[in-house]
Amino acid sequence: MAPTTNAQFSYSPGIRALLPLFYVAWVDRVLTPSEIGLLRQQVAHCSFLSEEDRQLVDRWIDPAKPPSAQLFKFWDIILREAAAVLPPGKRNLTDLGLSIAGNSNIPPSELAYFESQLKSIDVSTYQHLFSIAEEESDTVVARKTSVSVQELQVLLDGSQAELRHQMRILLADDAFQLQTLRDKEAYRQQVLQWVKLLAQQGHGALAFPVANGGKDDMGAYATVFEMLGYHDLSLTIKFGVQFGLFGGSIHQLGTKKHHDKYLEAIGKGELLGCFAMTETGHGSNVRGLETTATYLPETEQFLIHSPNRQAGKEYIGNALHGRLATVFAQLIVGGENHGVHALLVPLRDEAGKLLPGIEVEDCGYKLGLNGVDNGRIWFHQVLIPRDNLLDRLGFIDEQGKYSSAIENPSKRFFSMLGTLVGGRVCVPRAGISAAKTGLCIAIKYALRRRQFGPTLTEPETLLLDYPSHQRRLMPLLAKTYALHFALLALSERYVNRKEAEMQEIETLAAALKAYSTWHTTTTLQECREACGGKGYLAENRFADLKADTDIFTTFEGDNTVLLQLVAKGVLTAFRKAFNEEGNLALLRYLGDRISTAVTELNPFIIRNTSREHLLDTDFHLSAFRYRESTLVSTTAQQMRNLIKSGHSAYDAGIACQTQLLQLALAYAEKTVLEYFYQAIQSITDAPLQQLMKQLAALYALKAIESDKGWFLENDYLSDLKSRAITKLIDELCLDTRQHAALLVAAFAIPDSCLAAPIALCAL
Repeated sequence: MAPTTNAQFSYSPGIRALLPLFYVAWVDRVLTPSEIGLLRQQVAHCSFLSEEDRQLVDRWIDPAKPPSAQLFKFWDIILREAAAVLPPGKRNLTDLGLSIAGNSNIPPSELAYFESQLKSIDVSTYQHLFSIAEEESDTVVARKTSVSVQELQVLLDGSQAELRHQMRILLADDAFQLQTLRDKEAYRQQVLQWVKLLAQQGHGALAFPVANGGKDDMGAYATVFEMLGYHDLSLTIKFGVQFGLFGGSIHQLGTKKHHDKYLEAIGKGELLGCFAMTETGHGSNVRGLETTATYLPETEQFLIHSPNRQAGKEYIGNALHGRLATVFAQLIVGGENHGVHALLVPLRDEAGKLLPGIEVEDCGYKLGLNGVDNGRIWFHQVLIPRDNLLDRLGFIDEQGKYSSAIENPSKRFFSMLGTLVGGRVCVPRAGISAAKTGLCIAIKYALRRRQFGPTLTEPETLLLDYPSHQRRLMPLLAKTYALHFALLALSERYVNRKEAEMQEIETLAAALKAYSTWHTTTTLQECREACGGKGYLAENRFADLKADTDIFTTFEGDNTVLLQLVAKGVLTAFRKAFNEEGNLALLRYLGDRISTAVTELNPFIIRNTSREHLLDTDFHLSAFRYRESTLVSTTAQQMRNLIKSGHSAYDAGIACQTQLLQLALAYAEKTVLEYFYQAIQSITDAPLQQLMKQLAALYALKAIESDKGWFLENDYLSDLKSRAITKLIDELCLDTRQHAALLVAAFAIPDSCLAAPIALCAL
C-alpha cells in the first residue's frame, strides 16, 4: 500500500517528521514529566519548525489532555501505511519521520538525536507499526503454570486497568524517583513538587465536576490514591489532603459559587489548602469543637476565633503550604448556636505570608510522613465574608437569617461528616498497597534467601520452604487478597451511592478502614521480622513503610472509635428491622436461629472434620454469619437490660464497649469474606477461580482459628474440629507457597517503587 500523500492531511513537513515520536510518546496514554521536559527541550532546538508548528506541539504536550481516540487512530493509520514501504534496514522512528515528511530539508541528525533521548521509546513500544515479531528471550525460561501473572493482574486491576497501567508508567518516571530525605524541609518541597506534577497530569481534579476542570470520577481518584500507596506515602497523604479533603470539602459542602471560584485552581495545584477540623482538645469529638464562627449582620461577615489554646486546629496537613483552609467551627447566628459548619478562611497571601490574625505552628518531626507539612492553626478574631460559608447544608441570607434544608441538627451534623467517608474509603486502599509492597519484598527475599540445611555439604533450605515461614506470610497474603476485593466493592458502593444507602455505607467504610489498616500494621511488622536484619535496613523500605502507615490506624477516625460507630450502625439496622416489620421480623429471626441450630449446631456438623466440609464456602460463611448474629442479639439484649434497670443509653454503651468492639470486628470480617466470595463467583477461568478459592479458604479458616475461643465457647466447633482446622491451615499455607511468586508478581508493583535491594537483586 502506498503511503498517505501529503495532500491527505494538513500537517507541515516538520510536524510530519515528528509525528512518529509524538505517537510513541503517547502510545501508553501517559506523557510523563521526564518526557514532557525532553520534548519541550528538543522542540525548542528544532530548526525546521515554524512558529505555528510550535503552537501545535505545545497543545500536544499537555499531559492532562491526551490526543483523542480519533486523532490517535489517524496517526496510527498514517504511520502504518508509511512503515509498510520502508526497507528492512530503515525501520526506526527517524527514517519513518523522514519518509512521512517527504522531500524536505529536515536534518536527519536532529531527528535521530531526538529519538535517542527518549529513553522510554524502544522497539517494544512501536514494533507493531513495522509488524516486527517479538523475539523470545533465551536467557529466561518462565515456568508454565495453569494461571499466568497476566491473568491474575487483569483480575486485580479490574475496571480501572488502564488507569493503573498509566500510573505505573508515571511513577516509574525519573521525575518520581524515590529519595531518602531526612530533612523535613527538603522532603516537603520534593513532595510538593510531586503533587504539582500529578495535578499537571489531571489527577488532582478527577473527582471534581466536569464544569470545573474535572472528570466527575471518584472511582478514578480512589484508584490513583491507591496506586500512590506503592510510591511515597507522604505524597499519598498530601495528595489526599489537597484534592480529597480540601477540594472534596468545597465540592461536597459548597455550592456552585464556591465550585466556580475555587475548584479549577485547586485541581491544577495552583491553590493549596487545608482541611481544618480536628482540635487539640476534641480529637474525635467533632461535635464538641470550640472554634467559633460568629455572624456579624452589620458587615455581613463571620468572626472566626479560637477561644483558647486547646481550640487550635491540630495536625493539619498543608498547614505550612496552604493559602486557604476549610475550617469547621460552631456557627453562631443571632446568639444561637447552629452547630458545626464549614467555612473558608484565607491563611496566606499569594506571596505565602500569613494574614493578620492567623497563627500557624509547625508540628515538627513525626514518627513518619515527614514529607507532609502538618501544623497547628489558631484564629484570632479573623473576619471573612458571608459567601465563605460552605452553604449546601446551612445558609444565611442577606437579612442574616439562618436556614437549612435539614431541620434536624443531628442529621445535619452527620450529613456534614459524610465528607469524611471518602477518606475512609481511600485510606485503607493506600494502606493495602503498602501491605502488598511489604509482602512482595518479604516473599521475594524468602524465595532467594537460604538458611541451614540437612548437612554442611548439602544445599541450604529456602526460607519460604520452612513451614514456620509459610505460616508467617501466607495467611497475610490471603487476607490481603480478600481485603483488595472488599475495598474495591466498598469503593464501588460509595461511588454509586444513593441517599438511602449512606448510613449503611458509612458503617461499612468505618469497619473496613479499621480492619484493613490494622492488617497493614500487622503485615508490615511480620514482613520486617521475616526479613531479619535485612528488613531493618532503611534501604529495604520497611522502616518508612512501617513509620508512614502507623498513623493510618488513627487518622480519618481512630480505629477503636470507628468500631464503636460500626457496632452502633449494626445494632441500629437490627433494631430498625424489628421496628419496621414487628412480629414478622421477630418470627424470621427466630426461624433463622432454629434453622442454624438444626443445620449447623447439630453434633454431626460441630464434629465434622472432613476436608471437603472444612473447605466448603457455606461452612465459612455460616460460621462468620453465626458469630455476628449471635453477638448482635446478645449485645442488644445486654444493653436493653441495662437501660431497663435505670442506666442511660450512654452508660449502657460504655458498659458494653468490649462487646461492641467484638461485634464490629465480626461484622468487618464477615463482610470481607462475603465480598471476596462475590468476586470469586464472577471469575470464569476455572484454574484462576480455584486459586482464589484456596486463598479465601485460608483467610476464612485462619480467622476462625484466631477466634477459636469464641467458637469453642459457643459450641460451634468441637475440640477435634478445631485441631483439624489448624492442620488444614498448614496444608493451605504449603499450597499457597507454590503460587507465592505468582501472587505477588500480579500486584505489578514497579521496580522503581518496590526499590528494596533484597527484592530486586539475586543474593
